[in-house]
Amino acid sequence: MIGVKKVDFTELKNGILACRDCESKFGFTPVPIFQGKEHSLIMQIGQAPSRTVHRTNKPFNDLSGEKLKYQWYQITDDVFYNEDNFYMASMAHCFPGKNSKGGDNPPPMACARKWLRTEIEMVHNELYIIIGAKAAKFLFPDEKFSELVKKTTVLNNKPAIVLPHPSPANIRWFTANPSFEKTRVPEIKDIVHRVLQLS
Repeated sequence: MIGVKKVDFTELKNGILACRDCESKFGFTPVPIFQGKEHSLIMQIGQAPSRTVHRTNKPFNDLSGEKLKYQWYQITDDVFYNEDNFYMASMAHCFPGKNSKGGDNPPPMACARKWLRTEIEMVHNELYIIIGAKAAKFLFPDEKFSELVKKTTVLNNKPAIVLPHPSPANIRWFTANPSFEKTRVPEIKDIVHRVLQLS
């Protein structure tokens, strides 16, 4: 990708973990959430960690993760948190805080521009899984989210799956799109299992 700074993987990882760029904006110490290896089979790209993930420092260790791991992928924690299997990335690596209405603040775009593009270039994965409309918009700016979730597309010359966010707060989307969990989720489960050689 144009404009990606060339670094080695250890330098990238250490840079993400040490990053505190948003501390003054957040008003609390950011906790970068990072997990994975240079050759993880699946690169999963979310939007931003939740407050629960911020507190536990474990990706998708919340209600969203339960739906994602156990209902959609149908895999165990041992499989999900195995760094040979999943590289966990996000548009924003840190929990961005809460807004006045009680929801999470949007992920800062500066984080995605600084780190995510480099991660995408450096991780030698076989499959991308993009979680949430904001992440999809960043990576596929010219495509409609409603169409992306129906198909397997391509990112960085590799197959990519786009998912709605599994958060309980996203219930309106699932109510309006009941066919997703009935038809698309079984397809996604099969793809994940095939890449991870589980079936």
